[in-house]
Amino acid sequence: MNMAWKEMKKNKVRFLILGSIVLLVSLLTFIISGLANGLSHDNAALIKNLPDGQFYMTKEANQTFGLSRIDDSLQDKILSQQKDATALSIQMGFINDAVDKQQSVAFVTATDTKLFPKVKRGEIVLDISMKKEGIKVGDTLTNNQLQGEFTVKGFAEDSKFSHAPVAFINMDDFKEMYRVTEMQLIFVPGDTNGANFAGLEAFSQKQFLNTIASYKAEQLSLNMITWFLVVISGMLFAIFFYMMNVQKVGLYGILKAIGMKTSALFKMMWTQMVLITIIALSISITLSHTFNTFAPKDIPFSLTTETTVLLSGVFITIGFIGATLSGIQIKKVEPIQAIQQGEM
Repeated sequence: MNMAWKEMKKNKVRFLILGSIVLLVSLLTFIISGLANGLSHDNAALIKNLPDGQFYMTKEANQTFGLSRIDDSLQDKILSQQKDATALSIQMGFINDAVDKQQSVAFVTATDTKLFPKVKRGEIVLDISMKKEGIKVGDTLTNNQLQGEFTVKGFAEDSKFSHAPVAFINMDDFKEMYRVTEMQLIFVPGDTNGANFAGLEAFSQKQFLNTIASYKAEQLSLNMITWFLVVISGMLFAIFFYMMNVQKVGLYGILKAIGMKTSALFKMMWTQMVLITIIALSISITLSHTFNTFAPKDIPFSLTTETTVLLSGVFITIGFIGATLSGIQIKKVEPIQAIQQGEM
């Protein structure tokens, strides 16, 4: 430990450069991960806020819920057999506010359930974010596909779908607007004991989210960037310590000649790697959570403690692997090399 620390103080510029690079890479990784989590929730809060359970859609829909149409008789059979089950439909659309300004929303309707707000015909419950648009309880809203009008009954917390505020409406209004008679999905909360229904395909919450094209593509891209940055950090450690070790071949030879074991040299290198990583991670975690606190509310940023701990563990692990791989030449160093190079 003392030897590792003394070398870091002697070559502080080299280690400061490595620490700065690790700091910047880890900070960027934490911020992108926070954006990925925030966008994930903003894209599918409606689904994520539901309890664990199974989603069902028709097999003919090819895992596209918008094309699913569940037969009424099958729907009634499932709802009568499964406790707390509900049938629901989701469609993107628009509402016109009191000044005839068009607002994009995701219309949601469902059979009688405790999972969603209850609305009568002509009523609408909006995500609370719509308050920013000046909409208030009691306001009258219209839709070009509906003959009647909507009266704002209230607001729901944290209800978004496809980055749009959710608008809960009555089933009759939904069917009139979209000229449909069947519902798209059936959700059965709790353990379904692997229940299967003829003509329907079952999905867990995670599987269902991955059937949403925009959600899957968005998360895949952001997660790929996150893990690519993690791999880059491991490569940086490997390259840095490899170059350091090449420069210190003679020194390692002399240390071995006076009796120092190869394992002790590896421990010195690992200690340096851990110290650099912990210091860099501590600063980047502080900065990223500060960003989380002061970021504008319009930016969907969510960096959880679990994600922070996971990424920190991955950074330390991959740094350890990178440093270890770079130190393979330490085992090959012979004392005679020190005499040949004349380095102390």
